[in-house]
Amino acid sequence: MPAAASTRSSLRADGMAQDLSARDSRARYRRIVRFAARVGAQTLWYESVLPRIGLRRVADRTRARRIRRTARRFHDLAIELGGLLIKVGQFMSSRLDVLPPEIVHELEGLQDEVPAVPFPAIKEAAELELGLPLEQVFEYFDPTPVAAASLGQVHRARLTALDAADFGLREVAVKVQRPGIDGIVEVDLAALRVIAQRLRRVRVVANRVDPVALVEEFATTSLQEIDYLHEATSAERFRENSAQNPRVGVPEIVWERSTRRVLTMEDVTAIKISDVDALRAAGIDPVEVAEALAGAMFDQIFTDSFFHADPHPGNIFVTPLPAGEPVPWQLTFIDFGMMGEISESTRDGLRKLLIAVASRDSKGLVSAIEEVGMLLPSAGTAELERAMTELFKRFSGMGLAELRKVDPREFQDFADEFGDVVRNLPFQLPEHFLLLIRAVSVTSGVCSGLDPKFNVWDVVEPYVTQLVRDEAGNLLTSFASQAGQVAKTVWGLPQRVDRLITQIEDGRVSFDVSHLDRRLARLERLGRRVLAAVVFAGLLIAGALLRPDSAALGTVLMDTSALPLVYALPPRRGPRHHHRR
Repeated sequence: MPAAASTRSSLRADGMAQDLSARDSRARYRRIVRFAARVGAQTLWYESVLPRIGLRRVADRTRARRIRRTARRFHDLAIELGGLLIKVGQFMSSRLDVLPPEIVHELEGLQDEVPAVPFPAIKEAAELELGLPLEQVFEYFDPTPVAAASLGQVHRARLTALDAADFGLREVAVKVQRPGIDGIVEVDLAALRVIAQRLRRVRVVANRVDPVALVEEFATTSLQEIDYLHEATSAERFRENSAQNPRVGVPEIVWERSTRRVLTMEDVTAIKISDVDALRAAGIDPVEVAEALAGAMFDQIFTDSFFHADPHPGNIFVTPLPAGEPVPWQLTFIDFGMMGEISESTRDGLRKLLIAVASRDSKGLVSAIEEVGMLLPSAGTAELERAMTELFKRFSGMGLAELRKVDPREFQDFADEFGDVVRNLPFQLPEHFLLLIRAVSVTSGVCSGLDPKFNVWDVVEPYVTQLVRDEAGNLLTSFASQAGQVAKTVWGLPQRVDRLITQIEDGRVSFDVSHLDRRLARLERLGRRVLAAVVFAGLLIAGALLRPDSAALGTVLMDTSALPLVYALPPRRGPRHHHRR
């Protein structure tokens, strides 16, 4: 990071202190906590109390209307208060997999409704951070924002001719933090922490997830997101990871014009990834875009272990490239404030999970779920394995469009048969999964919007095939290493036997050796058969792995494996004759 950027980032923008007053902070905090308390009390009344007094039908009949009303109230509260409530709403709107569609429908598009900060306040904030009037820093600065988000907003600008010559670009996008957002984030996190502590006392919640850990993960991400120098560093790391993929582009960062609260980067505005009509008008197939996006996200998660956690349509452009480039277009990612990172152990578990799902291996799937920490160690898994087997048999390999055509009674039958099994298992949401779940959910939604027939298995199949080959290659390497050790031992066995016999003949070992020669010869033959069996297995596995890519070589190896197999088999004994005495 250039020293100039680091120095400016340390300046305190005291004039930017449109922070909440103590009174406003308390009022904001109370509104958030009271809203959560009302929702909790209402849920407890309808979902716990009424069923116990024989009024379950009342709760069931009014559930959809209550959920919709609650989601609408949260939507209005988030728009009014802004801050992290927008982020919470964004996350909930992406969880179609676990949240009722009434909530998702009410909260989708929440980000697009955030009101912009008036330009005079943004101008003052930017000038205080940069230490100069905007007219001296930029040749042009558009007062109308391109995008307004919960934590900041983006304006187009043009660098001066001198800066353009130094930095190699002219048109830029300048992201300016909302004045006073630090104080708002602090209050919101305090409220969310209190809510999490109360949820931890609810057994049905505590058995599934640690709400305190989730809020702390959310807090870490949010605090990083309001540090634009951290975002710039993440963008550079993302660029390095994607350097070998011509399908992925990243804007250049202008470090000399960036601080903790102002981020200046290359203006890469192009076709919004969700604009299907514009894509087709540019001669770009939306189906190919969906496949490229899914593949890029899989690479980020399973190969780089560092992924864009907010890949919604506003953060990805499809950029047509000039003739002569390796590809005609690329996916250009922006906004690197929300990034996720996966540990090595978690990544291995996720790889196994993906392989198990793709191969319809219910036992392997449950094992992988346990490995990534989504099941408590005490969980009984036999019934879950049976449920997953049935799920694979009925619905595996279907895309979203195909699932929509399935008779709802099939889903109901599955839910009736296995609903209690899934609900009663001690599932839990591990730490650091919040961003991963969001990334996968949003990616799936964007891809389905580009291609209604989008089937994730079409993208996963070649990827999993490579994963399986990698796993098999690792297994074969380990197997070969062990075979080498066995071969080394067997190869040295005759010399060791000779030395032992010599010592016995010289009288240096005193015990009965009358049957030793025969037994040692038998042991040597056994060792050689073991070695032959190892060679047989190695040739057979290698042939099976190579056959899909090279049928001739694979077949030769598999046929050749018959030779050591014949040697490895024990000699056929003739019938035994029992003599009477």
